Amino acid sequence: MNLTPGKMVYIQSYKHDGSLHRTWAMAFVLESDDERTVLVTNHTWVTESNGRKWYTREPAICYFYPHRWFNIISMIRNSGVYYYCNLASPMIWDSEALKYIDYDLDVKVFPNGEVKLLDEDEYEEHGEEMEYPEEIKEILQDELDLLYSWIEEKKDPFDKKEIDRMFQKYLELVEKNRQAKKNNGSQG
Repeated sequence: MNLTPGKMVYIQSYKHDGSLHRTWAMAFVLESDDERTVLVTNHTWVTESNGRKWYTREPAICYFYPHRWFNIISMIRNSGVYYYCNLASPMIWDSEALKYIDYDLDVKVFPNGEVKLLDEDEYEEHGEEMEYPEEIKEILQDELDLLYSWIEEKKDPFDKKEIDRMFQKYLELVEKNRQAKKNNGSQG
């Protein structure tokens, strides 16, 4: 993968039928290897498939996996870290954007530890409409079980220390980029 720390990338989410679901205009790469890619979105434009646009309100550290059928968005708010986990295909990077297929089911984890499964009705509806194969349904169930175990075990990124570490790394990279731009501007 050609995702070096400090690089800005687009994120594109699709549905099973190939239709574009949602895009993020900009995400900042913190780290990327064969196991995961960690990005930060911070006051980023998001465009929905119906054309509606909105701006993210807080920084979010986003974990994408090339071998897992979920991704994890940790939203840093004054009241604590909220996790929004999307059941989704493994991510791919094709030099244009980081891409994945969204499979509707979401798990939200609140700062107090409460866990909620969301959008089961949407999953059922789209599963019928788009004819999700049984194999994918089985994979998604297995991955949902794995996700629940990660949450229960507080495995990264469900450990606040990990989020604090990544956010600090983000602030340091932003400052390094700012200094580099300042120095390049003064050399001209």
